[in-house]
Amino acid sequence: MIEPNLYITLALASLAGLAMIVAGGLAGWRGWLSLRRMELDQMQDGRMPVAVSTGSRIEIADLKERIKKLEAIAAGVDL
Repeated sequence: MIEPNLYITLALASLAGLAMIVAGGLAGWRGWLSLRRMELDQMQDGRMPVAVSTGSRIEIADLKERIKKLEAIAAGVDL
């Protein structure tokens, strides 16, 4: 027959393991939130975020080219 102390020991060990997993997850969550907060602060300062994908850079260049064309049309210049 299994002793009651074994059940108590297993329960406490499981509880301690769960507490460590939760503490690690909470630390990761706080780190992720601080990262997002820094990214939002950079956007408010008018700077681009550090990680800009190549696709978005191409889209930005395309939009700048379209704006130049529209400004030329508004000024009456033939392209």
